[in-house]
Amino acid sequence: MYKTVLIADDSRFTRNLLKKLLTDNGYQVVAEASDGSNAVSLYQEKTPDIVILDLIMPIMNGLDALKSILKFDPEAKVIICSSMGQKSFIIDALQIGAKDFIIKPYFNELIPALNKLFR
Repeated sequence: MYKTVLIADDSRFTRNLLKKLLTDNGYQVVAEASDGSNAVSLYQEKTPDIVILDLIMPIMNGLDALKSILKFDPEAKVIICSSMGQKSFIIDALQIGAKDFIIKPYFNELIPALNKLFR
């Protein structure tokens, strides 16, 4: 059974990169969002197993999207994937309820982090 994934990132290049990495590793990308607001709507519609969420996005940022997703589904598995690797962002995201924080462009850490969530 494939694990389903929602990718939320304002960069099409990054979404395509992540999509290839995920599908090559047996994950199924069921939705892509280019802003936080769209990510929340798509999460509610598709209820994927995992959300990969960028922090810096238009309309609604990643932290606000994370809060909204967790309000809708407290069990949501969200991994923040951002180039904003400052400690304060990482701490905020994890305190709000993100399961992990991957700093771009170190995507080689993503699949092990996902696999760990489902052990």
